[in-house]
Amino acid sequence: MGEGFDRVRPFDKTIDTYSTLKERNMAETADELTIDYEENGILTTKQTDKVILSKGAWVTILFKYQVWEKAKEAYSDDKYTIRRFQKRDGQYTPRSKFNITNAKQAKLIVETLESWMK
Repeated sequence: MGEGFDRVRPFDKTIDTYSTLKERNMAETADELTIDYEENGILTTKQTDKVILSKGAWVTILFKYQVWEKAKEAYSDDKYTIRRFQKRDGQYTPRSKFNITNAKQAKLIVETLESWMK
């Protein structure tokens, strides 16, 4: 992983996952930002692609990812999330997120945006 990830503290199940990500996903550049998450040696959230939608003091990124399904011992179907990060004191910190739960919802968002842009 890139610079800054050596400061990751161990996962604590008593803390909300998003709060934990806020503390561990500190990056100095937008390119370093990731939603990869490892727990007990297993990559439980695997980022498979990302598109940086905007850069600057506030960064918006669309991530494509999969989640490890322990019962199936396999990764889930693709999921999508839009994350906003704010840069303060030289580090990006997660500020908000919107999860797109499935391909059907993603297609509906795309279709709606396309119809609005005509």
